[in-house]
Order: sequence, then structure tokens, then C-alpha cells
Amino acid sequence: MLSIIEQIKQGKLWDFHGGIHPAENKDLSNKSPIVNAGIPQELVLPLKQHIGSKGDIIVAIGDKVQKGQPLTQGDIAMCVPVHAPTSGTITAIEQRTTAHPSGLSDLCIVIAPDQQDTWCDKTTYADYEDRDPAELIDAIRLSGIAGLGGAGFPTARKLQGGLGNVDILIINAAECEPYITADDRLMRDYAEEVIEGVRILRHIISPKLTIIGIEDNKPEAIQALEQHVKEDDNILIRVVPTKYPSGSSKQLVKILTGREVPSQSRSTSVGVIMQNVGTAFAIKRAIIDGEPLIERVVTLTGEAFKERGNVFAMLGTPIAYLLDKFGYKADKKHPRVIIGGSLMGFTLPHSNVPITKMTNCILAPKRKELPLHTYEMACIRCSACADVCPSSLLPQQLQWYAKDQNYEKCEEYNLQDCIECGACAYVCPSEIPLVQYYRQAKAEIWARSQDEINAERARQRFEAKQARMDRDKAERENRFKKAAETRREEMAKTGGDDAVAAAIARVKAKQAAAQSEKTEVKPAVAAAIAAAKAKQAASAQGATSETLPDNSEMAKLREERKRQARERKAEKEAVESTASASSNDSKKDAVAAAIARAKAKKAQQASEQKAPVADTVVENSEVDPKKAAIAAAVARAKAKKEAQQAQQAQSESTSEPVAETEAVDPKKAAVAAAVARAKARKAAQQAEAQSESTSEPVAETETVDPKKAAVTAAVARAKARKAAQQAEAQSETTPEPVAETEAVDPKKAAVAAAVARAKARKAAQQAEAQSETTPEPTAETEAVDPKKAAVAAAVARAKARKAAQQAEAQSETTSEPG
Repeated sequence: MLSIIEQIKQGKLWDFHGGIHPAENKDLSNKSPIVNAGIPQELVLPLKQHIGSKGDIIVAIGDKVQKGQPLTQGDIAMCVPVHAPTSGTITAIEQRTTAHPSGLSDLCIVIAPDQQDTWCDKTTYADYEDRDPAELIDAIRLSGIAGLGGAGFPTARKLQGGLGNVDILIINAAECEPYITADDRLMRDYAEEVIEGVRILRHIISPKLTIIGIEDNKPEAIQALEQHVKEDDNILIRVVPTKYPSGSSKQLVKILTGREVPSQSRSTSVGVIMQNVGTAFAIKRAIIDGEPLIERVVTLTGEAFKERGNVFAMLGTPIAYLLDKFGYKADKKHPRVIIGGSLMGFTLPHSNVPITKMTNCILAPKRKELPLHTYEMACIRCSACADVCPSSLLPQQLQWYAKDQNYEKCEEYNLQDCIECGACAYVCPSEIPLVQYYRQAKAEIWARSQDEINAERARQRFEAKQARMDRDKAERENRFKKAAETRREEMAKTGGDDAVAAAIARVKAKQAAAQSEKTEVKPAVAAAIAAAKAKQAASAQGATSETLPDNSEMAKLREERKRQARERKAEKEAVESTASASSNDSKKDAVAAAIARAKAKKAQQASEQKAPVADTVVENSEVDPKKAAIAAAVARAKAKKEAQQAQQAQSESTSEPVAETEAVDPKKAAVAAAVARAKARKAAQQAEAQSESTSEPVAETETVDPKKAAVTAAVARAKARKAAQQAEAQSETTPEPVAETEAVDPKKAAVAAAVARAKARKAAQQAEAQSETTPEPTAETEAVDPKKAAVAAAVARAKARKAAQQAEAQSETTSEPG
């Protein structure tokens, strides 16, 4: 079985899937030789004219530059420098629109030529056969050479990847896209220099076989190359059938060698390296002549051009300059300027766009020559795009996923293998711009991958920083530990000790001594402390027992006031109803008398409940003088409140008008008088009980004399008893017209009842005033015992309660009229 190289030498060719045969339209521009486009008034040089990264600017605004002088520099293989196409001055470094399908701007260096076209110093390698391939590859990189076939891949990087890995070198001279004739005219006019550039490539790569692949529609170029190829060059000129896109890298490899380049791989993976005809010509100029890549051949074609052909245009030349110089006449309705061919090119947003290393054609068609796409229609699933796809993809599925922004599916269907040849869009009956969808999806996928790469790089930097910080911390701790050990060793040797350890030991010893001192307390001191604590606890308990009844009494007083208010309101309404309806007078009077008796009884019960509480407090075996004074003050306040309540009750009982004597019943008037006298007696008894409970004097100072407190209590009790006796005597002197109901004048009975009620109110007020204004005794008894005084006060209160009960019993027996 013959090897691949033997089969190639015998002339065997292979074929690739799909492909189309569009109208070539190459005759418009391939009839005239290449001419020089001249020097424009301004050159705009984008920093990035290739695939890879930008170089660093090494010039500044205002600098004078010479032709061939580098303007940028880079130290990596994927970065190629930019050179000055002619001599002049740097006028600006700014953003300008570049030749890209997006129409975006990029950083550019602007040069104003001086029209002198002065060269800088050149470095030549005429003896390249004696040079090391690595040296020649570096010279190619410094010359700024990138792939001139349209991809713009750095040539030096491609050659480095092919060293020792390839056995076949292919020179791409197919130039399959319609309208473009730049390589055709270059091979016709500069065939010798092209072949010399191929020889330099052969010297660098050292392949087993070199093939120049050219389509059969370029007979003049084939003849010119054959004239300059020697037998010992080991170069085959292989003519291939005209078929678009046979000029693509993977497709031409398949045609010439039969090898299939894997998905998302380059031709070097199958032992083949490919270079363009224009790249070979630029390599010859850089190595032999010492000229960097500062100009290239550009095809000017289309019916809108008056002078069509191919020109040597300086890099950075504005397209507007070429349009004006070669007679461009724009279409009136639809003016268009396209960079590239009719299938892979893109329309410019305006004509102030510079020529770059990847610009091989400027197409200015008229509307009839290249019809406009009207509008996009729905896909009819005809599969014509899949039939012509040279990469054996499914364009309709890719378009669907790209339109849906389902980029994962796009990658799954090998979108990256699309060469953007435009064959699918060319045959689409629905006029769907498929290539535009693919370009947009590729750009989005690339942007996302860059974001992921940046995020991963940031994560790695963060982890490296954390590791470095942890490492520094560990080293620092080890350093401190070693220093401490060294210090302890030195102090041990010198007979000393660690100062820090000694200080800690002293502090601990001091704390232990303080604790031992606290535990060693004398018995007498301990007993005193215990007694003080017991006294404080007893004081707190006594204060609590004394203060708790105050809150309950206040709550009872509030409830009593609310109840009295409700009763007053009810009585008022009863009185008003009595004036309007005379028939109900007897019933209302009976109700009023019953209410008065109930109030008197309740007041007497409240006084009885308070008295035992006071007795229990006083009968304590160990009475504190200060507490006795406080208890006396509380008792006086309570007595004052009870007197006010009694006064309110008496005032309510006298609320009936005296003027209405005409309708008063004598029997009812006598009953009211008896009730009033009974209330007066009860009020006096309550005042007496309250004054007895407040027998202890109030001493708010810290030094209270027990003797004075006992004398004050005795005086207060005597005054209270006297006031009660006076009130009782006054109430008894009032005549009781119980049985004499027949001869009593109604008017006189009403007046007598009113007088009795007034006297009762006056007696209650006098008793209250006397209990409040109890003077402090001036005579000091020398031998008064506080305990005995408390016992005497309790006995007096018991007697007062007994007398009050007897008086109440007597008043109840006389309250019912005979």
C-alpha cells in the first residue's frame, strides 16, 4: 500500500463534503498588475491586527518615526508588533473605528506622514540557510508578520508549533472566494519572491514534502510559479478543482492529503502546516530584504469602482483614501462598502476605517450586481444548508440554538468548527443570515469563557495569597517560639530565670495570699457580720409587711370611691324621679334610708378589719422606734381618708331638699333623724379607732426617742375618746319623735332632721382635725418602756372598739320608728 506522500506525488486528490460554485467575478480585478496606492495624509494603525494580545506602545505623541520603525513590542509568541508604514510624526493615540464586523473602536496610533518615506535601519538574513530556524522564527515575529489569508494567526507561533511535528508543508494559493484576486496577481507579478519565501519556510520546518495548492481558474499564476520552481526544491504545484470553499485550511488539507483535521484542532495535529501565498511573500521581504510587514496587496473591485485592480496599500491607509483615488462612485439608493468577498465579507459602518493585516479586498458593488437581502423568513427545513456545509454541521439547528441563546447546545453541535464561509446562507431560500447568528454566538461563548478564566485565575491568586499568609504566620510563630526557647536557655545558663515566668508567679502568689486573708476572719467579726445581716433581713421583712397593706388599702379606697360615685348617681336619679312622680315618694325614702344604713354598717366593718392588723403590729415583742413612727404616720393618713369617706356618706344622706316640706311624711322624717344620729355615732367611733391606730408619733429622723413616741400616742388616744364622747352626747340630745307621730308638725320635723345632719357633719370634722393636729409632748418621762406603751395602746384600741359596738347596738334598736 502506497503512503500518503507517494499517493500525493502520483497526483491523487481527495474531496470534502458540500461546497458551492458561486459566480467568481474575478475578471473585474485580475487583468492589471499590482500598483502602489501611494501615501495618504494620515495613517491609522490599530494595535491589534492579528489573533492574540496587543503589544505595548513604545512611542509617544509628537515623536518622529521612520519607515519600518516598531511602534509596539511584545515578549510572547501570540503578540506581534506594529511598525510605521512610512516616516512621519505621531499625532494621536486614541480610539478609532477598526475593520471588524462589530463596528467597534479600538486603540490606534495616528501618524501624519512627512512624504519623505525615510527607512530606518534594516536587519537582513540573506544567508538564511546558515541560520538557526529559531533565529529566523524570532526575526519573523519581530517583523510583525501574521497570516495574510484572512485569519491573522501569528506566523511565528504557527511555525514554532510545527517544528518537528509536521511532514507536509502546504502553501495555500487557492483563493476560492469570489471577487478576490490579490493572491492571483501576487503570484503572477512576484512569483520569484513567493517561491523564495517558500524556500525559507522549508528551511525552517524541514518537511518531507511541500505542496502549492492552487485552483484551476488561475492558469497564468500556475505557469509563473512553475517557471521559478527548481527540481531540487522538492515543491509540488498541485492544481485542484474550483470549488468554494476549497481555500479553507481544513478543506484544502483534505483535498491535497486526504487527512481529516479533528474537531476544534489545527492542521498541525495531522502532521500538516499551512501558510498563505501572501505570508510567504512577506517572509521573503522580512528575511532577505529586512522589511517588516508594513503593506499588503488589496483587491479593489466592484462595479462602483471606476479603476478596479490590486494595489500595494500601506497598513493604516483609510479606505476613504482608496475610494477617492480609484474613482469610487456610490450607488444612489444603497451605497455599500464591503471588506472581504461577497460571501465572507462584512459591510463597513463608514469609510474612515483603516487597512489592516487581514484586509485582502474592498468590494463596492451596485444594487443590481449584489442584491440586498430583503427580509428574513421562517426556516422551511429544506436541509439545503446542511448539504453544502463543508464542515458537515447542521446549520439549521445551530441557528435555532443561537437564536434561542442556548449556547451549551451550540457547543454540543460543534459551533466552533464553523469556518463562517457563508455557503449555508448563500443557498438558504428563506434568506436567513446564518453566519451573523453564528458570529454572535461565538462572541458570546468566547466572552463567557474569558469570564470563567478570569474567575479561575482570581481564585488561584486568592488561594495563593491565603497560603502565603498562613505560611508567614507559621514562620512567625516558629520564630517567636525559637526566640523564647533561646532566651530561657540563656537565662538558665547565666543562673537567672525567665522574667515573664517570674512575674506570673508573683501575681499568682499575691492572689493566693489575698484569698487566704479573706478566709481567716476573726470570730467576733464574723458574729457581727451575721448579726448585721439578720437585722437587715428583719428590717426588709418588716418593711414589706408594712408596705403591702398600703397598696391594698389604696385599691380598696379607689373601689369604694367608684362605688360611692355610682350610688350618688343612682340617688340623684331617684331624687329627680321623686320630684316628677309624687306617688313614689314613700318608696324612695325607704330606699334612701336602707342605703344609709348599709353604708354605715360597711364603714363599721372596715374599721373592725383594720384594728386587728394594727394590734398585731404593735404587739411585737421587739418594737423598733423608727418603725413605730412610720406606722403612726401611715395610721394617721388612713384615719384622714376614713374621715373623708364618712363625711361624704353624711353629705349624701342630707341630699334631700328641705324646702319640699309640704309632701314630707312625719313618720319618715323621724326615721331619717334616727338614721342620721346613728351615722354620727358610727363616724365618731371610726375616728376614735383611727386615732388609736396612729398613737405612735412620726419621727422621720434617724434618732427617735421611745419615751416621746409613747407620750404622743397616749395624748392622741385621749383626744380621740373625748371627741367621740362629745359627738355621742350631741347625737343623744336630739329628740327622737318615734312614738309621737300624730302631733308632730311636718315642717318642724324636716328642720330637726337637717339640724341633726349638720351637727353630725360638724362633729366628724372636729374629730378629724383633732386627730391630725396632735402636738408632740414636751414633757419627757424618764422611765417609759416602749413595749409597755405599745401594750397600753392596744388595750385602749380594744376598749374603743367595744364601746363603738355597744353604741352601734343601741342605735340599731332605736333606728326603727314606733
